[in-house]
Amino acid sequence: MREYFTRVEDGQEITIEVNPNAYGYSQKLKWLLSVFIKFDIANSSSEQYEQFLDTKESLISFLEHSAASKFVGSRNVDGWIELYFYTPDSKDFTKKTSSFFQNFEYPFETHIVKDTKWDFYTYNLYPTEQEWHIIQTQKIIEMLKEEEDTLEVPRPVEHYISFATPTQKERFVARLPLEGFRYEDEIDSEEFDNGIALVKNHDITLDTLKNEIQTLYTLIAPEQGSYELWSTQLA
Repeated sequence: MREYFTRVEDGQEITIEVNPNAYGYSQKLKWLLSVFIKFDIANSSSEQYEQFLDTKESLISFLEHSAASKFVGSRNVDGWIELYFYTPDSKDFTKKTSSFFQNFEYPFETHIVKDTKWDFYTYNLYPTEQEWHIIQTQKIIEMLKEEEDTLEVPRPVEHYISFATPTQKERFVARLPLEGFRYEDEIDSEEFDNGIALVKNHDITLDTLKNEIQTLYTLIAPEQGSYELWSTQLA
């Protein structure tokens, strides 16, 4: 399964696609193979984009089979689609990639580097904890859309926080309310200890939730709290 999210690097928003289960292959695959394809998504028609997606998936399948590689993710950066693979042997990778593109007109580049610790995957593709919460938020929003929820309607939203110790939790609660969040209840859960529910009225569009989650990460950092996602009712 692939996950999708955005990340800001050097002031530029990039779209990342990642296979979060790829770590299982890391013991055998030591070479990082990259294919950069020139394709401007923003200025392409829907038909051109569909054709590109077909080509991309065909390339992934081709390289996974012909080069014994594993596709681990991609990045959309400044008009280039960067595809990344790991493989036990980099031999003939450039030659095989060139043979694939003989039937296509996309400009492309290839790069090969040894990455035994999978540092590129870890730091440039794999989601941070906060990005994982955004990924889960996107999925919740899609489910609410299926229920025909009007996301722009403000409503009480519960955000869940946990702490390593009761003292950390008590110190955080003593500082409330902060940034419009107010204490709602304690939470006893098998998944985490010293949990609390905070509530705040806001809409549940993705931009708003990104901002609220970022705010909570900042607020709970002094007490080393952990964010545990959110819930709400249909509008």
